[in-house]
Amino acid sequence: MTSGTREAVDPEQACPISPVVDIVFSRWTTPILWALNEFGRQRFVELSRRLTTITPKVLTQRLRQLERDGLVVRTYHPEVPPRVEYEISELGRSLAPLFATLAEWSSENLGKVERARLEHDARDRVGGRRN
Repeated sequence: MTSGTREAVDPEQACPISPVVDIVFSRWTTPILWALNEFGRQRFVELSRRLTTITPKVLTQRLRQLERDGLVVRTYHPEVPPRVEYEISELGRSLAPLFATLAEWSSENLGKVERARLEHDARDRVGGRRN
């Protein structure tokens, strides 16, 4: 960076994990992968019942993206009626240690985050901060 000017920086160079964050932590990706890792192969309706607030359209979109990314395997069974099952791939399963670390962090720290939020909000109310 030169004095007084800023050079454009490629976001991937500024934060090399951002592509992974985009893949793994997109809305619904983590709950879907967690459910498939925790409960094994499932049909669409089973996943939908586990993830009660996701719409069928969004679940379909996320499953297609996860399959494209190589994190989920879709198996079509040509029966009557046809049956489709989803399971986490080996690549998806390799994320289990990351999820375990995040689960540990959350159990140790979410209470601290909540306290910080409450303290911050209380200061804002007292100080009249609007932004």
